[in-house]
Amino acid sequence: MANKKDTDDFISLNIVEQKITDTLELNYMPYAMSVIVSRAIPEIDGFKPSHRKLLYTMYKTGLLTGDRKKSSAVVGDTMKLNPHGDAAIYETMVRLTEGNGALLHPFVDSKGNFGKQYSRDMAYAAARYTEVKLSPICNEIFADIDKNTVEFVDNFDSSMKEPVLLPTTFPNILVNPNQGIAVGMASSICSFNLKEVCDTAIAYIKNENCDISKTLKAPDFSTGGEIIYSENTMKSIYETGRGSFKVRSKYRYDAKNSCIEVYEIPYTTNVESIIDKIIQLIKAGKIRDITDIRDETDLNGLKIAIDIKKSTKPDILMQKLFTMTPLQDSFSCNFNLLIKGSPMTMGIKGILREWTLFRMESIRNQTAFDIKKKSDKKHLLEGLSKILMDIDKAISIIRNTELENDVVPNLMSGFDIDEIQAEYIAEIKLRNINKEYILNRIKELDTLTKDINDLKEILNSDNKIKNIICQQLKKVAKKYGKDRLTSIIDENEIETVSTEDFVEDYSLRLFLTKENYFKKISLVSLRSSGEQKLKEGDEIIQEIETTNKSEVLLFSDKCNVYKIKTKDIADSKASLLGEYLTNLLGLDEDEKILYMVPTYDYTGFMIFVYESGKASRIPLSSYATKTNRKKLINAYSSKSPVVYMEKFDDEADIIVFRDTDKASLINTNLISESATKSASGMQIYTLKKNSKISSVMKAENFQSEDIEYYRAENIPSTGHFLKEDDISKNELSGQLSIL
Repeated sequence: MANKKDTDDFISLNIVEQKITDTLELNYMPYAMSVIVSRAIPEIDGFKPSHRKLLYTMYKTGLLTGDRKKSSAVVGDTMKLNPHGDAAIYETMVRLTEGNGALLHPFVDSKGNFGKQYSRDMAYAAARYTEVKLSPICNEIFADIDKNTVEFVDNFDSSMKEPVLLPTTFPNILVNPNQGIAVGMASSICSFNLKEVCDTAIAYIKNENCDISKTLKAPDFSTGGEIIYSENTMKSIYETGRGSFKVRSKYRYDAKNSCIEVYEIPYTTNVESIIDKIIQLIKAGKIRDITDIRDETDLNGLKIAIDIKKSTKPDILMQKLFTMTPLQDSFSCNFNLLIKGSPMTMGIKGILREWTLFRMESIRNQTAFDIKKKSDKKHLLEGLSKILMDIDKAISIIRNTELENDVVPNLMSGFDIDEIQAEYIAEIKLRNINKEYILNRIKELDTLTKDINDLKEILNSDNKIKNIICQQLKKVAKKYGKDRLTSIIDENEIETVSTEDFVEDYSLRLFLTKENYFKKISLVSLRSSGEQKLKEGDEIIQEIETTNKSEVLLFSDKCNVYKIKTKDIADSKASLLGEYLTNLLGLDEDEKILYMVPTYDYTGFMIFVYESGKASRIPLSSYATKTNRKKLINAYSSKSPVVYMEKFDDEADIIVFRDTDKASLINTNLISESATKSASGMQIYTLKKNSKISSVMKAENFQSEDIEYYRAENIPSTGHFLKEDDISKNELSGQLSIL
């Protein structure tokens, strides 16, 4: 058994210190770049490597013109280029199919169930059940690919060649959406209408300073919907490649059945997410107008049916749903793509510039290929034309040559031609060595010469190449262009609806108990309910009617005020205890709520009366805040215990009691407004030593045959002794406080 020293020596010999920066550079960065370059970020042709490998495999197996083939067979063939497993390859294929509906112009013509872009739960069928071939638009994707238009490299095991890019004849990078998450960066490119993209590309090629917003109106999605168009936002996205815009669903209202039918949704969401969110809002009581919701999607397309109450206004409800559910969603743009292996974020013009350069290079390569082919053919025919002068001599040379290997050298020396020309002549069939055949062949020389000269002019002229690109774009737009699927609505045409408009308004009553329980009960529920359930020993200290759109101020015995929106409190029932305010508001364990005030606009004022004989008058607006603060400290003075607090809308009389033996009738207009909320207030009652204010009430609640007897014309007041009849009528004996 090895001892500790041997173990320590072994560890010290095998551990090598390495800086964290070196570890990142040597181990992490190669992985990160591999993900960026080889997987997640699209290139200027609009494809990621997985897309490109799949489509090229289908092209090489004849699926551009042939019949459909089982998806499983295509997946198997693709693994020669993309060794990431059949599931990943098939999932890539699904998104490219017509059946899935993720692309404006699908590249794969499909048969079978491939799921739907707008559905999260609609699973696609297994590869063995579905069939695919390339769509006609792939003729533009692979145009002249066999003419060296793009570079080819070895596949992962060097068993075959694959293209680095595909020579798309239109800016596919802008036509079909592309999203990807790499390491430390991401890409999110929205789709645009093919015809608009082609028109914009033509305008840009002719004038780089053109206004692209005139031809490229806005993004266009395969799932339709409506883009809420903001000129400034879209301009920023076009210039920088970054930003976001809103897309909302399209709907129609069936008045006969009181049903809203949603038939197009934003590209970034799905039917199930929308329905789940609406159901969640219904259960939370935030939406009361919906009676049922169903997914009625069928072979005719997407449909979400929302049954509503007959009294509900469908447009107002939909505005609410747009705000609270994915029926309206945002698409975040990040036009990040690979340019010659380097990730770059650029605007629309930057993308069109890079695509134009790429396309010009492709046409140069194709032109050079054609020149080479035609030049080779011309070279052969020039050799053939030389034997036209003496066909008998050519026949004689071949007939009189004893060795086969000497035929080509003898023809070369006999007619002063090179080896390639001599080889071509030697391979001509005997029946074709006649004057008619040779004359017909060499007639092509003039045509070939003209074609080669024309091609060389194209090769040396950027303008001619750009004209070719423009002609191809016009052809693509005419052949494959479609009308927009996504409508455009100017943001100024959208009716602005505040969140308060979405709050359901109904009458209710609030209850506050001595033990800090709070109930919100609708008047409809209150009419049919029985006695209020309370905790043993608890009692209701205040109840007041308001509506669901009010805000409630809750004053505590620690001079704090807490603010809650009535709509945020769940409806309760008489048979329940209600909300425990200590937990709801985060009160201290010994903190009690004394008084509540519902308000809509913070009008009116609060009157606070203290044991010391002082009172403060504080406008309710002092408790309004611009931010949504839930707690305000120093809501009133803490220098003397508070005896009474109440909210007034207008001036009123209150009657103030001293030690249950004297009282003073005071009008609130005599109490001056306090400079601050926490000010101790002004003296309204003159007190003797060891005496205090015991209670206060509104004059209207005090029973007396001569209440004016207690009237104080000025303050501070010394008060008047209570009459025996008033003491008995109002049961004031032994009363200390109404709080």
